[in-house]
Parts: sequence; C-alpha cells; structure tokens
Amino acid sequence: MTDSHVSPAGDEPELLRDQFRQLLRYRWLIGGGIGIGLIGGAYLGITSADSYAANSDIVVRTPTTNPFDSTTAPDKSVNMNTERQTALSSNVAQIAAKKLKDGTSARTLKKGLQVTTPPQSLTLRFTYTADSPEAAARGANALADAYLTASEKKWSDLRDTMVARLKRQIDPLGRQQNELAQQLDAMTKGTSAYDAQQTANVNLKSRISTLQNQRDTLMGLDMAAGSVTQEATPPTSSDGLGLVISLALGGAFGIAFGLLAAWVRLVFDPSPRSTGDVARAVRAPVLGTLPRGAAKGLLAVDQTGSRTAEEYRSIAFRLAYDARFADRRRLLVVAARDASAQAATSVATNLAASFAETGKDVLLVEADLRAPGLSARLHTSAGRPGWSLPADNDDNGWPGSRPLTVDAGEAGSFDLVAGQRVRNVARALTSSRTTRLIEDADENGATVVVLAPPLLSYADALALVDRVDGVLIVCDLRSVHRTELVRIRELVVGAGGTVLGAVTHDEGGHAAKGGGRRAAGSEPPPPAPPRPAAPFAEQRLGDGTETVTLRQLRPEDLRTGDKR
Repeated sequence: MTDSHVSPAGDEPELLRDQFRQLLRYRWLIGGGIGIGLIGGAYLGITSADSYAANSDIVVRTPTTNPFDSTTAPDKSVNMNTERQTALSSNVAQIAAKKLKDGTSARTLKKGLQVTTPPQSLTLRFTYTADSPEAAARGANALADAYLTASEKKWSDLRDTMVARLKRQIDPLGRQQNELAQQLDAMTKGTSAYDAQQTANVNLKSRISTLQNQRDTLMGLDMAAGSVTQEATPPTSSDGLGLVISLALGGAFGIAFGLLAAWVRLVFDPSPRSTGDVARAVRAPVLGTLPRGAAKGLLAVDQTGSRTAEEYRSIAFRLAYDARFADRRRLLVVAARDASAQAATSVATNLAASFAETGKDVLLVEADLRAPGLSARLHTSAGRPGWSLPADNDDNGWPGSRPLTVDAGEAGSFDLVAGQRVRNVARALTSSRTTRLIEDADENGATVVVLAPPLLSYADALALVDRVDGVLIVCDLRSVHRTELVRIRELVVGAGGTVLGAVTHDEGGHAAKGGGRRAAGSEPPPPAPPRPAAPFAEQRLGDGTETVTLRQLRPEDLRTGDKR
C-alpha cells in the first residue's frame, strides 16, 4: 500500500485547488481583510462626496526682450521641476490667501493644492480641492495669479539688483571720463602726451557705452513669468469616486489583503496544511479522514448507512490488504497528542468492529493504564475462553485472565481486554502475559488491536511497538505540528516498529495543546470504579507515573525460549 492523498506533481489545477482550500482554513483573516477594505472604502466615499476640484493652467516663460525670437528654445531656459516646486511653496500660498480675502489660510490653500506638469510642455496645471465648487474655482485662480506674481517679483528683483550693480560701475567711470576731458582741453594738440590721453579717453567711453547698453537691455526686458491659458470654473460634479465605487474598490482591496494575510499565515503555520503533509511527515499513506464530529462517538460501525461507518470499513480494508499487516494482524493505534485521544479510542473500537464484521476473531486491548474506562462505555458481557490466559501470580493485576465480549450490533462482536490502573505501568506493559496476549494474533483468523495513550505524552506505546506489525497514528490536523509527526515516526522506527499509516480528523474546537487528556467537546469516560486505598509504601512505589524502560533479558528467559 503506497498511495497517499498527495496530488501528482504535474497536476497544476489540482495543486491550485488544494492551495485555495488551504487558504480557506483562515476565513477569519480573509473576512477581516474584507471588513477593513469595506470600512476604508466607505470612509473614502463619504469623505470625498463633498469635495470639488477646479483646474487652472499657466504657460511658463522667462523674461525676454523679443518673445518672437525663435533662436532660443524656451525649454532650455526653464526648469519645470523648479517651477513646480515654486508653485507649491508657502510664499505662493500666502500671496493667494491675501488675494482671496475670505479668511482662507495659506495652510488650507497649500493642503488642497496639487500642481502637475503635462509631459513635453511648459504648462503648470493648478488643481485646488475645496468643499464647494465656487471655493475650488476661486482658490485655483488665486493660486495661479499668486504664482505669476511671485515669479514676476522674483525676476524683477533680480533685474533691479543687476541694474543697480551696473550703475555702481558706470558712475565712477563717468567721473573719470570727465576728468580726462578737462585734461585734454588744457593740453596742446599733436603732442605725444595728448595722443596718449586721447586714446585713454576713447577706451573709457567705449567701456561706459558697453555697460550702459547692458543696463538698457535689462530695463527693456518683459518681466511677465507666464500667461494664463485656462481659468478655473466651478466644477459641476464632485471629485470623489462615489460611495458605490469606493465600496467596490475597498472590497477588492480587502479581498487581496485578506488572501495575502491568509497566505502568510499558511506559510508560517506549523500544522499540516493537508493530508499530503501528514503523509510526507510520517512517510506512510493517510488511510482515511474522519468526518467532522466522528471522533466524538465511540462505536459507529453498527449504524446502517453511516458515512463514518463506511470510512472505518474503508480503513480496515486498506489495512487488510497491506502485506505488512496481513500476515499476523497485530495493530497498535496511538494518538499523536492528547487532543486526539478520544479519536484514537473511536478508531481502535471501530476497526475492531470492522475486522469482526469480516469474520475475524478480534481482540481489542486497552493498553491505556493511566486513564482506563473503555469497558464502561461499551456493551460488554462475560468473555469467551478463547483468549483466556492462565492464572499468574504477578502482582500487577493486568491483563486479566479472561477478556470481555463487546456487542457491536450488526457488525458482530469482539473481545476486549479492559485497561485498569496498576501500580507500575512499565512493568505491566512489558510483562510476559501482555506479550502472550498480543501474540495470540498469530492464530488463523485472529486480529489484535492495541490502544495506547498518546505517544507524545507518554512512552507507553513505545513499549508495545516491537510486538505489533504496525502502528496507526491518529492526529488532528489543527492540533499537531509537522515536526511532531516526524518525531513520532522517528520514535516508532527507533523502537523497531513500522508506521502503517495515519488517520486524520478535524474537530474544530479541539483542546489547547498541553491541556487535558480528552479533546474538547468529546464524551468524557465515566470515572473508574473506586479501588481500595493502598498502603503508603504501595502508593509511593506504584502510582502509575513511572516511565517505560527497556526490558531486561534474564537467563531463565533464554532457557524457556522467551523472545522478548
């Protein structure tokens, strides 16, 4: 038996469906993401319902003497990114606030302003958002005019500074030129001194003329920073997306966010994501998956037409056709954690009933000697002598000399060796009587199913591993970790056993890890009958808390042929 519930590697659609089903395990995360998205969409739709945006466009240019001169490219002399930063500055907002004179602050204007630059153009688009169409239009026009005023003032201040600097250079040169002219009037023409003075005077006049031409050029510049190509008008509709569209966008964002959160949770979830993860962890097939709530019942095989009963029969048939189990038919059923203890009890009981239904002589051994109580939950009667053991003077008191018979309804009946509290659990599980009882499955038509406590809680099951043909692990997908399943397989293999497979169940409201022995919501067993109080020394030595240890080989065992 090599099959498991693992999708083929090449079946991509099946893998995607499996991953989607795994994401749906975290419906609360997906629902939370959708809720957050819808709340955000509603907030956006409500807050943007009364917002209006108006646009005003300006073509930017630099000061020039001839605006029709095509020899100079305007885009080479204007940096639109710098102009955009100027339009968004606090200085422009303050000028616009003074122009409006309606009490709107510069901070409010700056907060509602957005300036964009269309590609491959010298245009600045002023977009102002306000709570009314008229306020939006007034704000956009005021901000555009404020930008032109600020830019023109900037260029005018720069021109005045340069003109003043040229004037400071021209005035000393003019006084020097007047002095040279007076000296030339007093000198005799034709002399070498006169000629030299005349040359100096000409050079001085040329320099003064050059500076004056520069000043005149600056004074003749057109200082306009640009022109308005489109004035803002009151918009006819709000700038928001609307409540319906906002909710739709919020819902889409919420779904994406929820799926992302569920995927992150799935990646870091230590629990098995699917039965395929369980099969890979234990390196054995998943023989069956119990329906939700099936682990709460005890004996379901006697129910006609039950889905749970058919699942148990399917598990029993798959075990029957396993070559490792078919020869001697000795099975150990063990839960992974305490949360699956009730499910393991149900699996062991129903497998025993399923084997009995096929005509086998079945013996169910309750090897849970720490919290026994299976016999009180089943319809039992005096046992048959077929499984009887001879009387033994062993003071452990378990197993008893004759088992009980369990009525499984239409499935027939099987025998039960009920567990009971003993002074020393380790000694009882490793006793020769227990070994002889399990070896009775070597008879033709006999099957022994052993139920042990959770393997991760107690080492009791390891004491029985080498005397059975295989181990069946029962685990809850929500309470066990993949690393724990790997650890269970290592323990079973290290003790000389074989994992035949696993049975999974999902009860939803399972007990927390590290909690009680029984899963939450499961039927608790009735209390064990009271036993007489033992003396103080007996209670100290036999309280059932000893750890299972390795069995010692005694010389008399070699003589009697004991192969334990």
